[in-house]
Amino acid sequence: MSLANQPIPVVLTPAPQQATTGIRINKVTSSYASLLMSVKEAGLLERCRRFYLLLLTLLVIAGIGVWGVFLFLGDTWLQLVVAAALGVVFTQFALVGHEAAHLQVFKTRSANEWVARLIATLLVGMSYAYWTDKHSRHHARPNVVNKDPDIAPGAVVFHNQVPTNRGRLSRAFGKRQGYLLFPLLLFLGWTLHIDSLKYLLRRGPVKFRWLELGLLGLRFGTYLGLLFMVLSPGVAAAFIGVQVAVFGLYMGGTFAPNHKGMPILPEHSRADFLSRQVLTSRNITGGRFVTFLMGGLNYQIEHHLFPDMPRRHLRDASHLVKAHCLLAGIPYTETRLMSSYAIVIRYLNAVGLRAADPFTCPLAGQHRP
Repeated sequence: MSLANQPIPVVLTPAPQQATTGIRINKVTSSYASLLMSVKEAGLLERCRRFYLLLLTLLVIAGIGVWGVFLFLGDTWLQLVVAAALGVVFTQFALVGHEAAHLQVFKTRSANEWVARLIATLLVGMSYAYWTDKHSRHHARPNVVNKDPDIAPGAVVFHNQVPTNRGRLSRAFGKRQGYLLFPLLLFLGWTLHIDSLKYLLRRGPVKFRWLELGLLGLRFGTYLGLLFMVLSPGVAAAFIGVQVAVFGLYMGGTFAPNHKGMPILPEHSRADFLSRQVLTSRNITGGRFVTFLMGGLNYQIEHHLFPDMPRRHLRDASHLVKAHCLLAGIPYTETRLMSSYAIVIRYLNAVGLRAADPFTCPLAGQHRP
C-alpha cells in the first residue's frame, strides 16, 4: 500500500513529562544533502518569473474588476458580495507576497523583498517586517514548544504544555475549541492588521519602520476614504466587516491544515532538519485547483524543506521527497482538504479537553481516542 493511501491518524501531543526526550533519527541526519542535490539537479529551484508575472497581472485585473463593480453598484447592500470577493483577492495577493518573501519569484533578494513589502503593506494591509519575523521563526522550528509562534498559548490551546490554572471560561471554551476554530478565524484579519501596527510601534530596531507605517497609512486611508465616500456609514461598516472576515477565514483556512494535529516537539528537541520538517507537516491533495486555492501551501512538506522553491515545482518535488522519506523510514503525511479540517478539529478538541481538566491523568490522556 502506498503512503498516500494509508489512513492518516490523529497524532496527539505527547504527555508533558515525556516531552523532554526529543526526537532523534540519526540515520537520516545527513540525508537532506542528497535530497537537496537531487532537487537541484532536477531544476526544481529555478525561478518561474513568467508564471508569477502572469499571476500578478491576473490578480491586478481581478482587483480592478472588483473595485469597478464596487463603483458601479454604489450605495447598496449588494456591496457585501463585493466585500467578500475583495477578501478573496486580498488573500490571493497575500499568498503571492508570501512566496516573494520566501525569494521564490525573482532571482535577486532585493526584488523579492520589495515586491513582498509592497504587496503586504499597500495591498493587504500587513507589515512585511512583522510577517517575516513571525513566519521565519515558524519555519525554523515548526510545532516546537516555545519556539514556534504559531502554537504559542492564546485563545486556542495547541498542545498539552499549558498552565492548568486557566479560568473557568477558558476551560469551558477549550472543551470545544476545535469547533470554534473557524468562527475565530473570522477575526484573524483584524489580529493581523492590529499586530502589524503593534510590531511597527514597538521599541527596538525594525527595518523600514517608518516606510511601512507610511504605506499602511496610505493603504488604510485610501481604502476607508473610498468606502465612506461611496457608501453610507452602515453599509461601509458592514463592507469592512465582511471583507476582513473573509480575508481572515481564507488565510486561516489555508494555513491551519498544514501543521495542526501533527506531532508537537519539545522545546529542546534535537531532531534533524529533514525529520523535523516532514514529521510536523501535512500535505493536502486535490490537484491544481487546491494548489491555486492554497497558493502552493498544500505541498507544505516540500515548502518547508525548500522554502525558496517556486509554486510550480512543488508537485514534482513531492515525488522525490516522498520516495526519499519512504527509504529513510520517515512518515510522509498527506490527506484531502476537508479530511484535514476534520483532523484539526478533533485534535484541538482532544487537547482542549485535557487542558480544561487539571485533574486529567497525562498517561491516560495519551491513550484517549
